[in-house]
Amino acid sequence: MADVLEVTDETFEAEVTKSQLPVLVDFWAPWCGPCKMVGPIVEKMAGKYADKLKVVKVNVDDAPGTATKFGIRSIPTLAILKEGQVQDQVIGALGEDALSEVIDKALA
Repeated sequence: MADVLEVTDETFEAEVTKSQLPVLVDFWAPWCGPCKMVGPIVEKMAGKYADKLKVVKVNVDDAPGTATKFGIRSIPTLAILKEGQVQDQVIGALGEDALSEVIDKALA
């Protein structure tokens, strides 16, 4: 299974904004119940789309600057970025099939 990278305010630009691949960003926090449900699905997507998509997690408690920059008000929030720009964003927990649809649409 592909790795899901934990990024911070300090590493976000290098890992996400400058990524050659589109990036699925999981904005989450350890105290968030729905985030814990989405986590394994996000990890599965990292494996499924390993050659087409980079997957990272942003703990909003540890990276408040990044969360503020992207206007994250509810978690989990899953965003797909291409060249640092948000292509699509989903707020709340969603299942594997629904997340696959969002990713497929963004990669098309």
